[in-house]
Formats: sequence, C-alpha cells, structure tokens
Amino acid sequence: MEDKVKYEMEFPIQASPSLLYQYISTPSGLSEWYADNVNSRGEFFTFIWNESEEIAKMLSKKNGERVKFRWLEDEDSSYFFEIRIQVDEITKDVSIMITDFAEDDEIEEGKMLWENMISELKQILGSS
Repeated sequence: MEDKVKYEMEFPIQASPSLLYQYISTPSGLSEWYADNVNSRGEFFTFIWNESEEIAKMLSKKNGERVKFRWLEDEDSSYFFEIRIQVDEITKDVSIMITDFAEDDEIEEGKMLWENMISELKQILGSS
C-alpha cells in the first residue's frame, strides 16, 4: 500500500467554539454535516453514507477544542483525522483546522470533500 501524505486545512467560521464542538464531537452533530448518519458505542463511531458504512475509533478529544479519529481500516497505521477548533487570542476569530491523510493522487479529492462538508456545516450554523 502506498504511503499516505498528511495535509492540513483551515476554515474560518463564524460560530461559538462551544456550539461548534457539539457539531464535531457528538453523533447527532456529526450526522448533521459529516455523514448521513452517525452512531457511537463507547469510543467507536459508525459513519453511514448512502449504503456504505465506516467505523472509526475516537483516539482522543479535548473538551471544546478537538476530536481525533482513526478509521478501523487504518488501525495498524499512524493515520488519523482530526477536527480542531482554533480561536485567535487577539481577534477572537474562530477557525476549524482539519488534519487528514490521503494517498498522493487523492489529496485534491480529499480537500474538496472537506471543503464541501465544512460548507455544509457553515450553512447549518448560518455562518458565512
């Protein structure tokens, strides 16, 4: 298998960090914008899109700040995806920071997917 490459993205968003955290850390929040449906059992989250289903393990979370998942298919690797809320100390501007991995020829596709999903989240939150 080809090695995956880490990439990071930043999305400015107008929303309170505490509200945003509900959308990135809970099954009900994630199913609003990330997947069609999300269920969790302990640290395992099942993400459902149309007819496909993927399971991820929540590796860590920091209340109000970030969540980090690893897909079970990547269990024996160091790959993960992380959604982090960043607040600029001076301006108080809020951004969502995405860290993810993809194979070289799939990075652009991965970035477009995140752009679409974050755009969906912004619509739900009424953020421009």
